[in-house]
Amino acid sequence: MNMDTCLTPDGRSVEFMTAGDVAGDTVVYIHGTPGSGLLMSSFSEQASTRGLFLIGITRAGYGGSTRRAARSVADFVDDVRCVLDHLGRGSYVAIGWSGGGPHAIACAAVDPQCRQAISLAGVAPVVDDFDWTEGMGPENVEEFARAREGGPEYEASMAQAAKELAAMTGDTIIEVFGGLISSVDAASMSDPAVRASMAESLAYGVSAGPGGFIDDDQAFLRDWGFNLRDIATPVTLFYGDEDLMVPATHGHYLAKTLPNVTAHHLAPEGHISIPLNFLPEIFDAIIPA
Repeated sequence: MNMDTCLTPDGRSVEFMTAGDVAGDTVVYIHGTPGSGLLMSSFSEQASTRGLFLIGITRAGYGGSTRRAARSVADFVDDVRCVLDHLGRGSYVAIGWSGGGPHAIACAAVDPQCRQAISLAGVAPVVDDFDWTEGMGPENVEEFARAREGGPEYEASMAQAAKELAAMTGDTIIEVFGGLISSVDAASMSDPAVRASMAESLAYGVSAGPGGFIDDDQAFLRDWGFNLRDIATPVTLFYGDEDLMVPATHGHYLAKTLPNVTAHHLAPEGHISIPLNFLPEIFDAIIPA
């Protein structure tokens, strides 16, 4: 896996990682909240086996990507275009996990070069159709309650959360996540190497501070910059009922709202078990160029 950066027209650095076959179709991996493009290492074997070229992009404010305060979900597409243009790549499929899900859908919404978005346990917009935090673990309920209030107390709490995540290891990750990890997810993380990789990606993502974490939270709560009902590009969903980070109600809402959607409701699965245990099925869902 190779790491590099590109420079946006407004002077920001966007960090990205690449792996796989440069002659193959392009797949863009979009990490969760918080996180970094490092976690694409768990996807790279599937990409290489299938002759795909995989690009993991670290969102603004995480890792080595310059912060873009007050960014919208749709703004992320600017960074995707920066990386793809830098690499000379054309059409692509965007795969987003968790907080990366909305950003993958943004690619489908506003970038004509995106031919499909795949959302893995992805977040839905804040709407009146359902209680957005119902079913989340207590840590997320508290986090988003503070996010709605904003201000110094919220920012201090996020700085503390980032500090704890930066110190996390594979041995402590389940404990640090606490009430956000279901039994299904904990079982899927039984491999110490998997836990270590996840901890490394999360710790690196917040190594520059809580900026990206804060900006993600605020972007989810605001208008995303596009309307789900206007997206003609195919969107594929994977979500489960044992998810304490992004409850299945989010997947249900996306499934009923997106006009060109294929939904895989994996009822027994959780937030982490889907990308860990179903990667072959996820890559099978990619629409060929």
